[in-house]
Amino acid sequence: MNGNKARRHPGTEARSATTRLRRNDSVFFPPSSCLRACVPSCLILTFLLSGCTTEPPSSADREVLQDDTVAALHQMYAQDPTLQPFLSHSAGYAIFPAVGKGAIGIGGAFGRGQVYQGGQFIGYAALSQATIGLQVGGQGYSEILAFESPDALANFEGGRFTFAATASAVIIKAGGGAAAKYDDGVSVFVNPNGGLMLEAAIGGQSFNYLPK
Repeated sequence: MNGNKARRHPGTEARSATTRLRRNDSVFFPPSSCLRACVPSCLILTFLLSGCTTEPPSSADREVLQDDTVAALHQMYAQDPTLQPFLSHSAGYAIFPAVGKGAIGIGGAFGRGQVYQGGQFIGYAALSQATIGLQVGGQGYSEILAFESPDALANFEGGRFTFAATASAVIIKAGGGAAAKYDDGVSVFVNPNGGLMLEAAIGGQSFNYLPK
């Protein structure tokens, strides 16, 4: 931006400070549905503008993410011992230890994670989501994406991976890993950290990947 401000006619600021729109000299308020539609996008835009890059910005932040990732994975293994062999037989997996989630009517979510292949850390990932619907709680959760094949993992690494609007995940519980199946090359598990999660809705999630 060039820093120059357009000149305004006196009183413009006062008039623009209101949210009213005039139509035929009557006050017109935008429909509430339009406002609701804008909110999730604004959340994601705010998240991106806040400097949340795919890789944590400092070595201290990277260490915190590593510790959080290990803790979240161990917690999931404790709740479902069958998850570990399922991941061991996958082509790779991405784990997001702390995904932030919206509240009622706002399904925005965001978080950073790590990606593993053959048990080795290979890079960082960032998750973002903007949906509208019944979401109750506003709690955070952990999420794992397990990839069935090298091609599925490569699609994720190449940024060609987005969940359909109707996609859902398996909530971690005993025996879930043993019964899990792949859908289009991926299987997704979530573990709520608190509050109430009516369903593990992951529709609209998109991802960025950065090799280490």
